[in-house]
Amino acid sequence: MINKDYLENLNEPQKEAVLHLDGPLLIVAGAGSGKTKVLTSRIANIIKEKKAFPNQILAVTFTNKAAKEMQNRVSNILGSAATGLSWLGTFHSICAKLLRKHASAANLNSNFTIIDTDDQIRLIKNICKAENVDIKQLSPRFILAIIDRWKNKGYYPSEVIINKKDIYEKTILPLYKVYQQKLTDLNSCDFGDLILHTVKILENYSDIREIYSNNFKYILVDEYQDTNFIQSRWLNLLSEKNKNICCVGDDDQSIYSWRGAEIKNFLEFDQVYENTKVIRLEQNYRSSQNILSVASNLIANNQNRVGKTLTTTMEEGDLVQLNCFKNGKDEAIGVSDEIEKKIKKKFSYNNVAILVRAIFQTREFEERFLKIGMPYRILGGTKFYERAEIKDCVAYLRLIHQEKDDLAFERIVNNPKRAIGDSTLKNIHEFAKENNLNLERAAVKMLEQNLIKPKAKIGLGFFINSLNKWRNDLEIKKSNHVKLLQIVLDESGYSSMLKNKKDLDNENRLENIKELLSAMKEFDNLESFLEHVSLATSVDQEWDGEKVNMMTMHAAKGLEFDVVFLPGWEEGLFPHQKSIEEKGQKGLEEERRLAYVGITRAKQKAIISFSMNRFYQGDWIDSMASRFIEELPEKNLEKNSFFNDEANTEEDFEFNQDFEVEEGTRSPGWIRYQKRIK
Repeated sequence: MINKDYLENLNEPQKEAVLHLDGPLLIVAGAGSGKTKVLTSRIANIIKEKKAFPNQILAVTFTNKAAKEMQNRVSNILGSAATGLSWLGTFHSICAKLLRKHASAANLNSNFTIIDTDDQIRLIKNICKAENVDIKQLSPRFILAIIDRWKNKGYYPSEVIINKKDIYEKTILPLYKVYQQKLTDLNSCDFGDLILHTVKILENYSDIREIYSNNFKYILVDEYQDTNFIQSRWLNLLSEKNKNICCVGDDDQSIYSWRGAEIKNFLEFDQVYENTKVIRLEQNYRSSQNILSVASNLIANNQNRVGKTLTTTMEEGDLVQLNCFKNGKDEAIGVSDEIEKKIKKKFSYNNVAILVRAIFQTREFEERFLKIGMPYRILGGTKFYERAEIKDCVAYLRLIHQEKDDLAFERIVNNPKRAIGDSTLKNIHEFAKENNLNLERAAVKMLEQNLIKPKAKIGLGFFINSLNKWRNDLEIKKSNHVKLLQIVLDESGYSSMLKNKKDLDNENRLENIKELLSAMKEFDNLESFLEHVSLATSVDQEWDGEKVNMMTMHAAKGLEFDVVFLPGWEEGLFPHQKSIEEKGQKGLEEERRLAYVGITRAKQKAIISFSMNRFYQGDWIDSMASRFIEELPEKNLEKNSFFNDEANTEEDFEFNQDFEVEEGTRSPGWIRYQKRIK
């Protein structure tokens, strides 16, 4: 049964966005304006008004977390009807689903493997070695970044036009050709391929494009400001027939250009889709008025924006604090003192966040917090599925799933140790290349022809026989994927390897594997689990207990906290010098949008700070206050004692005697700060 109350708690613009169902719609949703509520209510209304069946609705997000949140909210409204929303997910998960249905059109089998960054790096290293490219001069990560950029632009190797100004592209393009062919040989895709292959199929096969364009009567896209060219092209192809595409986003929160996001997709939406209706959600339900005023005043300095005026139903709240410190160490002490003496009396540690521009900034806070015993967590650490022991387990399962997965073979053939050294692996590689075989097939042939050294022969033979036995367990004995991994861990010797070495790290690894086995139970089969692992994007963190949160502002997007500290607002650090040098005015505007995102994470208190000196890369840097501070409205600010006459002297600030101060106007601290930013 559909819960018909979904319209009752919407304001007028939200309701208009939910009820407007015909034609392209751009929803400009300010920070904290309830965009997820609008999206989920809109899906419910489409189904209630019988405009489409659930499986005729495509709803796209950027993260698994956002997709799950949307699914849960729609389920609360639609009840059992929400189970038919089979096309709700991330760009990559939906493209993977489409690609598996039409894999042959991309010269793949439907059971292709989706490789992660580590596998990509290993593959590129192998290619560079074969092609005599020095990875010390041209790093694999840089090569992959250029390849990913080409894929985001929609280019296969044969379609790339080299930028003559880029001295590296001429070297990288041949590597891209080999890399892409190798992926096809391995029956594999990287993340970029999922969308690129799908777009090429839709472009080249009109019958396939027509099927999906006809089926998707409504398309809804979250965080549209973060889309890149290839994602935008994919949406354009799928909306070709019905034109009912609704994109939600906030141009003021576009902060991922370094990941390929193009803000022009958002700004030019109404030029691409004729008769677009634009609805602005300007009612903020998160932050106090003072926080909102500071953020709005700051972002108004950007020129390339749709523009909106945010208001809030919240109280004015506390003034936004602006604190000046002598150095980074004092800044860390000041923040910890504020939390200990004031914040923790009113707020949970879990609702307090320290948001930095660069991750190195956390060091001084960590040292201070450890010294005083204040609990904290850093978000953005090693992800669960990127931990070595988890990747080992997944590699075993991947190779069992399909023998062509050479990258998985390489990872586990000698893990645990089976006397299969680098020379043996090199021989297998050469044999495979000469005979056009995958590594497992090559290893089998070499064993049959007695081409493996005696010691390695025993270990390799055991490994190959085990693989065949495990595949038999899965296919013939019908062992489920959870039981299969338990068998693999025991029979491979992997569990014994961890158990026999008693140390804290190995105990943690065993606990992680137990957690993996528990997580696998949520999936119906091995294929669906491997798909989930390949597409996992969310950060796994230990959330037990009360802890202050530390993360970069980029990582904080989409989150909210009662209290937010924003340290390190200094020129060169924020806005970041590299961003301005590489992108000029566009880079500066993106940095300002990042500042806007940081401020609007705060619900009740926001504390901005900068220091006059910072220890960076082994040297003390004499720093200047960020230009963004000058753009903050003074009437909404409260400054700390460094701005007061009583607390500071000219000696404290090494005050320049030639810089005259009008009596009764500003304190020495404030004057020096103003002098610096000018």
